[in-house]
Amino acid sequence: MHALNRLGFGPRPGDIERVRQIGLEKWINQQLNPNSIDDSALEARLERFPTLTMSASQLLEEFPQPKQAASQAGLTKEEYQRMRQGLAQRREERQGMRDAAQTSEVAGTPDADRPSITPNDKASMEAENKPNQPSEGFGKQQGFGGDPNSPRMNFEDGHRPQRIIAELAMAKLTRAIYSERQLNELMVDFWFNHFNVFAAKGADKWLLTSYERDVIRPHVMGKFRDLLYATAESPAMLFYLDNWLSADPKSFERLQRELAEHRQRFYGLYGMNDPFGSATGRRWPNNNRRFPQDPARQGQNGRPANQKKERGLNENYARELMELHTLGVDGGYAQQDVIEVAKCFTGWTMKAPRRYPEFHFDERIHDPGPKIVLGQKIHAGGIKDGEQVLDMLARHPNTAKFISSKLARRFVADTPPAALVDRMTKTFLDTDGDIRAVLHTMIFSPEFWSRQTYRAKIKKPFELVASAARALGADMDVPLPLVFWTARIGEPLYQCQPPTGYSDKAETWVNTGALLNRLNFSLALASNRMRGARVDAAALLGQDAAADPRASLDRAIEVLLSNQASPQTRATLEKQLEDPQVIRATLDDPVKQIDLSMIVGLVLGAPEFQRR
Repeated sequence: MHALNRLGFGPRPGDIERVRQIGLEKWINQQLNPNSIDDSALEARLERFPTLTMSASQLLEEFPQPKQAASQAGLTKEEYQRMRQGLAQRREERQGMRDAAQTSEVAGTPDADRPSITPNDKASMEAENKPNQPSEGFGKQQGFGGDPNSPRMNFEDGHRPQRIIAELAMAKLTRAIYSERQLNELMVDFWFNHFNVFAAKGADKWLLTSYERDVIRPHVMGKFRDLLYATAESPAMLFYLDNWLSADPKSFERLQRELAEHRQRFYGLYGMNDPFGSATGRRWPNNNRRFPQDPARQGQNGRPANQKKERGLNENYARELMELHTLGVDGGYAQQDVIEVAKCFTGWTMKAPRRYPEFHFDERIHDPGPKIVLGQKIHAGGIKDGEQVLDMLARHPNTAKFISSKLARRFVADTPPAALVDRMTKTFLDTDGDIRAVLHTMIFSPEFWSRQTYRAKIKKPFELVASAARALGADMDVPLPLVFWTARIGEPLYQCQPPTGYSDKAETWVNTGALLNRLNFSLALASNRMRGARVDAAALLGQDAAADPRASLDRAIEVLLSNQASPQTRATLEKQLEDPQVIRATLDDPVKQIDLSMIVGLVLGAPEFQRR
């Protein structure tokens, strides 16, 4: 149970017996070598999401921005938006009629009569769930908020860019629920948050699919240096942290002059007027850069009128590279190191970012001078400046400790044992950053299996939603309702704005509002109140469980919690058996019936299931 919860998204019905049959050590070694595991059943499910296999250029063409789509349709932007609103309204009306027809056929108590858990009913559970210093609220969610069962959630919505991230999020949950390569999916989530990119920042919604598919996934258990290189050259990361705009100011100014002179010579040679005027104050084709303006177009104090700030050195990527990606916040670097690293990465940009975005090193805007980073001289070598920095940081002892600490925090404890982190750090350094070897050291350590670490971690919303679906053996046609619920509980997928990514510490995720949402999610899933999700509580617990409410509760605790519920949890759950909604009579059948789905939902809301 501990291995399935920590090295995956929790057990499905029958998983514990299967692991016992093949042997725990063999199962762990299989998880550490995911390519040895057949995952063809998952691949068949993923075929539903065609954007997963598309390149960034294909996505840009297939899912253009509204302004581009309007132009392609021969409409103004306003006309296009009105057309989209009309289609959405008609779709809602059709879905509303279908829902009304389905509701009239559903037997039993309507959703409105099924109770959600109240703060008073669950005070004791909340108290046990909360860490010592819970955070005060999580704030409004961005991205996938709203009603999980709203008719608006039809993800196959024409060619809107939102579909790209919707499919990416649904695929993420599909993999977490159905993949046999459970540890691999946990590591994808870990590294994506470590090298976080915010989906809602401009072009990144078109770049994120290839970022996860081609940059993160191939390297999750390989060499850290390879993963670091891949992220540094990724258009998604270059755009997110603005490094694609970073240029040596002197080199950029010189390039502007040279291009302006070239244009004047070219058009003068053929006796033509420059279609860009006198090469002043005009944009390059397909680019946001500007030529210098002439004095006639300058504003007060000699400054250009209505002109954006000139491109120059951008420190964003350099700072996050050291603080978040490698050395850590206390990694022994200074502000001057940030500046020097930023100089090393000038010219690391993209080709045709609005059409065929791919990494490109532009020597013309690179800082040509020597640099000193962490006391080491970086020789003036063009693209090799950045490569030398990446090599230095990937092999730095502080990087080894920082990465080992984060892995131990994710898989072992919010405050991981220092001795374990030291051993993982040594493995990192001895193996040149072999992630699989570091994980092996961690998993086969006594600290990983100690009683103090058992159920000591709070599940993030993503982990909770996936583990609940797995525990119930839920069958999902389209997991978009789970995407909405993950956001409602506090973790909208791919929507973390700061480069820190989502936290692995309990204090981020546990507060009164979040706990109530967790409990209500459990009830909704178990009670089949999510469109596209099917759960059979009777099959899960067995027909015999329906004969007696206490027997039903005992069976649910056995199946979902491995018979490990604290006396406080059991007492709280037994009190809920007195709720008339748990045992009720219907008009069609005056004999009182036990609502097994309610009992299952209550057990999913228990503190023991909220932990891993």
